[in-house]
Amino acid sequence: MWIRLYLAELDALEPHEPLWWTLRRRDRGDGLCRQPMNYEALRAVFRRVNSLLGTNYSMHDLRHTAALRMSRDDALSMRDVQVILGHAHLSTTADVYLVEDEAQVIRRVQQHLIAREQRIQQPAPSPVAVGYDAGDLSVLFGGHPQ
Repeated sequence: MWIRLYLAELDALEPHEPLWWTLRRRDRGDGLCRQPMNYEALRAVFRRVNSLLGTNYSMHDLRHTAALRMSRDDALSMRDVQVILGHAHLSTTADVYLVEDEAQVIRRVQQHLIAREQRIQQPAPSPVAVGYDAGDLSVLFGGHPQ
């Protein structure tokens, strides 16, 4: 929603133009002018935000958060995430971003145990068909008749 509002304030952007712009008094004049957001301008935004919030966020934190969310998305493979991040080796991506949420692991284990219990509690197989001796079938097939 916020990105849509931001884009609505901009004039139509050409495909080659930067997406992020800042209104800063670059010329030390009276008016504000729209300038492409560069590395130093974004660092200044982070300094102001960190100062106001008492935090220590960085641009790399945004990258890490985006990568973590992508790695948990069923629609994307880890190979997709590797390409997006520009990692040379899949192991780099997997080692950093395959961090499991402990609550999700516990939930999956609980689901596994419930499903296992349901399989164990399934009704016993039907008795041996009429005309066959259960003992003979046991000898023939080994163990209990199927």
